[in-house]
Order: sequence, then structure tokens, then C-alpha cells
Amino acid sequence: MAVNSDFHGIKSKHGLELHGLDKTGAQHWNLPVPELYRQALARGEGCLADGGALVALTGKHTGRSAKDKFVVQEPSSQGKVWWEGGNTPISPENYKKLLAKMKAFFSDREVFVRDCYVGSDKASRLRVRVITEYAWHSLFVNNLFINVPAAELADFKPDYTVMAAPSLQADPKTDATASGTFIALNFAEKTVLIGSSAYAGEIKKSIFTVMNYLLPLNDTLSMHCSANKGAGGDTALFFGLSGTGKTSLSADPSRGLIGDDEHGWNDDGIFNFEGGCYAKVINLSPEAEPQIFACTRRFGTVMENVVLDPLTAVPDLDDGSVTANTRAGYPLEFISNAVADKKGGHPKNIVMLTCDAFGVLPPIARLSPDQALYHFISGYTAKVSGTEVGVKEPQSTFSTCFGAPFMVHHPSVYAELLKKKMLKHKATCWLVNTGWTGGPYGTGSRISIKYTRAILNSALEGLLDNVQYIKDPVFGFEVPAACNGVPEQLLKPAETWKSKDAYMRQYAELAAMFAKNFEKFSSGCSKEVVAAGPKVPSRI
Repeated sequence: MAVNSDFHGIKSKHGLELHGLDKTGAQHWNLPVPELYRQALARGEGCLADGGALVALTGKHTGRSAKDKFVVQEPSSQGKVWWEGGNTPISPENYKKLLAKMKAFFSDREVFVRDCYVGSDKASRLRVRVITEYAWHSLFVNNLFINVPAAELADFKPDYTVMAAPSLQADPKTDATASGTFIALNFAEKTVLIGSSAYAGEIKKSIFTVMNYLLPLNDTLSMHCSANKGAGGDTALFFGLSGTGKTSLSADPSRGLIGDDEHGWNDDGIFNFEGGCYAKVINLSPEAEPQIFACTRRFGTVMENVVLDPLTAVPDLDDGSVTANTRAGYPLEFISNAVADKKGGHPKNIVMLTCDAFGVLPPIARLSPDQALYHFISGYTAKVSGTEVGVKEPQSTFSTCFGAPFMVHHPSVYAELLKKKMLKHKATCWLVNTGWTGGPYGTGSRISIKYTRAILNSALEGLLDNVQYIKDPVFGFEVPAACNGVPEQLLKPAETWKSKDAYMRQYAELAAMFAKNFEKFSSGCSKEVVAAGPKVPSRI
């Protein structure tokens, strides 16, 4: 529904004709937050929650649609894309069909345009234009990307353009898509097309994928990680898949938050790609995550698929009836200890988080540079295979570079950049297990976050630099013999199990899982990295 308004924002002289959108309905350019609220509410795109957040439902897609993401197979990027790694090709001809449908869709239709930066480092940043069907998507982009100063908007010319139309569907028969949904990236034409999905994370992650393609070509490492820095300026990186504690452990009140998800590492140090956070809020509590919780009660935040009390409009963050993947997108400055310039120096410590539900990995281990690359490429964690009756065994999960769906090049490209920068800047890499001890899930117990924080703080503060280490016989990494505030037995997982033989059988099984997973990467990695993997015991 169109909304009458005499205010259409600050328009760039490089208009939509630049993208072949010569005819559209009303164009709303770079609207301020209150006007985006007014538009979204009047158009029925969302509702207002108690405290001021805007809540929208995303329909059939409540998360990313990985099977519907495509990369155009064209000459300029053909030899750079790792097609075996999940990057699904689409022909230029079929891309043109989707683009034609997108242009026709926006013809005579009201559009919301947001010009923004991606990358807090000026030398590495990308100028991005996002053209959306929904006002609330424009609010999301305003929160998640970096705002362009008003004085620069009139002359803004994008490097990349995203067109997002949730109401537009592809035809799999004629467009060669997997379904009516599509996310198509064209590195030659510098365009992303998103159709038939209202999940705002597709906008965020499509541009992250673009950064993962571009930055390594310029010797800059792009990373799916959080980052913070201490009072003395020491920077730390936190890699980890969902459920490992990446957000919780990096959001330390005693350290400044650089960002929670996407970063680059160039010759000047670490920089955040984004200007905001996209936090998962299911079961969020004010006690465990007070700062993030406060954002769910704040004007300017946009929340996806959060259920509201029908009488009070209070968000029920424990209600996962729509999806367990409820989200809140808000500007980084909503977090009190956020680092204003979204930058940090070269990291002193790199933390790779894993939640080992098998209960055999130590709570912390120091990795050599080659071991760091092996674990970076592996991207291991474990999950319990559901909560169904009778299902007790955990499942291993590997996501290369801790972000497989967004990596464009072969994993070795990112890994070698990581090694180069680690060696040059003398960063120490740690593998931190936030999972189980004393046995696998169902038998053992999860490592207390109190102990994990004590271990992590000791590592970041340099207290583990000169302690005695014990070399692990299977994985080869070094485990500290002692850590202040942590029971020594916890650092020796075998001693927490009732049966050491059972422990070693499980440990050998996990090592075999690592080796099996790494087979698909070994041909593209150096022999040193391949040799840094676990030595699977021939017998126990």
C-alpha cells in the first residue's frame, strides 16, 4: 500500500537509471529511521513492540535459503570461484532472465533505496546501494551497514547494488533455479538479486559473500568472526559456529566490542564490515545478555519473527513458535562498550571456539600456525542430533573457515592469508572447547561458562604464556597443565571420564571424523597443513 508523503529523503544524482530502473513508482531515498517506521507501519509490514522495536514476519523463509543461492558463471570470476565448495553456478543467460523480471517487477512500483558503506576501513570499504520492496528492509540496512554522511549522499555512486523483492518469484522451469526463491550474485556486473525471501539476513550475507570474494584478491583476509579489544588496545578475534559462545564470550564488559560477526584484516589491522549487530534472540535473558536484551526494548531496533503478547505487545523471547531463529538488528552504538571507529590493531590472540558434544577435546589448547590453519579450514563443532526420544549420539559439524556458505575462493586462499598475517604479527591461536567434559552429551556435563571465561581471560591476559604445556598425542596441540581458577582435572579430559579406554575410543573416532572431512581440502593445501591434522590411532 502506498503511503502519502511529501518527504522522499536525500537522493543521489546517480539515480536508479544507473541500474536500468528508469520507471518506478515513488522513490524513497535514505529515509531517516522515524520515517521508515511510519512507512513500514502504514504499509502493514510490521508492528510496534513495547519498548519501541519494529517487529516484522518474514513468511516462509525464517532463515537463509542456501539451496537457492547462485553465483553467475562468467569469465572474470570463473577461475577464482571454488565451485566444488557449495557455490552453485548459474549461467549469464539465466541471470539476465532474473534481472529482467526484477526490473519489470519494480516498474511503476514504490521502492526504498538505501546508500551505505560496508567496511569501516576507508581503503577497503565498498559503496553499496540496496533497493528494496519493503520499508523495514531499508531500516534493517540502515542498522546493519555503515551510514553515509548526509553531505556525501547526493554524489553517492555504488560499487555494488542489491535488489530485494520478496514478492517476486522465479520460475524454476525457465530460470533454472531450484525453486521460486533466488539469491543470485554477479561479480562481473556487481549486482545481487534476491527474490521470494523476506529474510533480511539474505541481504547482509550476500554482501558478506561479495567481500569474501573481493578482499582476498587485495591481500586482505575476510573473516566470519567477532572481535574485541582490551583496555591496553590488544585485539582478539573469535571464530565459532552457532552454539559455541562466539557472541557471549566476545561481548565482555571489560573489553571494547569492535563487532560481532564480519571483519577484515589488512596491513593496518582489524576492521568491522558492518555498522550494527544481527543477534539471535531466542531465549535471550536480561541476566545472561543484558546489553543485547536491552536492544530488544529500544526504538530503532528491527526484530524478525519475534512473538508479541497480544495485549501488551511485550516481546516473548522464549516463544519459538514461528522459528527458533528469531533475530534483532540494531546499530552497534546501541552497545555501551562498542568501539566507535569499529577498528582494532593486529590481533594478539585468535580464538577458535568449538562445542565438542563428544566430551573429548580439552577446554583450551595452543595451536601452531599450521594447526591453526587445519582447524580454521575444518571449522569443527558438534551438535546433538535433535531432542527426539532415543536419539543420544552427537553429530559432528564442519563448516570451512567457520562460514562455509559465504566463502567464494578455495579455503586454502583464506587459510594462507591467515597464516601469513599470524606469523607477521606474532598472533597466538587457541582452540577453546565450550562443550562437554566427563563424557559425551547425555553422560557428561557442559563445561561451566565460569571456567571458560577464566581460561579465556588467562589466555588474553598473557597468563598462559609461560606455563607448562603437555602435547596431545592425537591432535598434537599443546594443553596447559594448569590455569588459575580452573580445576587441573578439567584440563585433562581423560581424567574426567570414568573409563579412560572409552575416552580414547571416542577421541580416536573424533580424530577420524576430522581426517575424513579434510580429505576434500588436502589437494589444495600445503603438506605442512595436511600434516598438522590429528594422527588417527590404528588401534586403541
